[in-house]
Amino acid sequence: MGYTIYYHIHIRKPKKAAEFIEIVCKGLGWDFDVREGEIIIFPPEEKVEPLVIKDGKGSAKTYKKEPYTTIYLLLLLSLSAFGSVDVSDDGGFAL
Repeated sequence: MGYTIYYHIHIRKPKKAAEFIEIVCKGLGWDFDVREGEIIIFPPEEKVEPLVIKDGKGSAKTYKKEPYTTIYLLLLLSLSAFGSVDVSDDGGFAL
């Protein structure tokens, strides 16, 4: 059964946000890629979808696998320091 995190992001400081994500990903040992207008985080678990961070709406299936679900939520909510973020999930969480 799937479990999805939904988000709506507006990043006002994209360069600083990318620097922050880079620090976190390096610390976790996770791969990431910075492309024009988006940051993609690749967790080491193949069944968990990459987290694509860009202005606008997005979603990522984590299948409630830990610690990936919690790390995704923390990363997304941390981005509010660089703009605005709304997050919800299939479990009823909303912020």
